[in-house]
Amino acid sequence: MSNQKFASVWDAIEDTPEEAENMKLRSVLMTALKNHLAHAEMSQAQAAKLFGVTQPRISDLMRGKINLFGLDALVNMATAAGLHIEMRVFKAA
Repeated sequence: MSNQKFASVWDAIEDTPEEAENMKLRSVLMTALKNHLAHAEMSQAQAAKLFGVTQPRISDLMRGKINLFGLDALVNMATAAGLHIEMRVFKAA
């Protein structure tokens, strides 16, 4: 077993740095959406209507099925939820 240390679980499990960065962004957006829906006490049916998707799609979101969601879809959902997204870019260490 390696004693290699990673800044993120995504860095450890993804094959490339590009895939890891994509997954980091997707996980942040999914967590924000899940927290927003929980705080708003919105049903999955209500969320589906707001986001323009099906209720099973919201179920996938709530269950954390990250591989089913691309960045575009998550950004669209966050915007529909009234969330503002900001991104910061840094030079890699």
